[in-house]
Amino acid sequence: MLKDWINGVLDFCYLPFRKVMPMQTFRYAACGGGNTLLDIILYIVSFKYLLREQVVHTPLGAISAPIAAFLISFTITFPTGFLLNRHIVFPGSTLKGRIQLFRYFLLVIVCVALNYIFIKLFVEQFHIYAPVAKVLTTVIVISFSYLTQKHFTFRIESQGEVAGKQ
Repeated sequence: MLKDWINGVLDFCYLPFRKVMPMQTFRYAACGGGNTLLDIILYIVSFKYLLREQVVHTPLGAISAPIAAFLISFTITFPTGFLLNRHIVFPGSTLKGRIQLFRYFLLVIVCVALNYIFIKLFVEQFHIYAPVAKVLTTVIVISFSYLTQKHFTFRIESQGEVAGKQ
């Protein structure tokens, strides 16, 4: 039911964009944009209000507030991102769900590493305020993520690939 509602809203919103981009690209932009907005909001709320911009001390060691806020937002946006991509953006993927989830997980590990590297670089080396660094990092990571998801995580196998497995 939620899937049908989301698809209906996206189909309606797609009308002005149909001459500019394919439906799948629009759905990726809309779903990814919504999930990214959620991620940024969760990040800022966690960083400023939950963590109060302070280092988090754990039994395993200290975690800086920018990284801790990233980890908090990630725990929510990982599952929402996978479900949106699987059911809304790339519903025609011929890969099995467990393969999609594994590949999505691999992609996310790479994206987590990229997030970590760029946030640390922007905050600690370039002295950019953490929420601004998060937005800049997000733009870089999203570009990489879309191409990887389209051509690897949720790809559609060609007839030759399907025939070769039989």
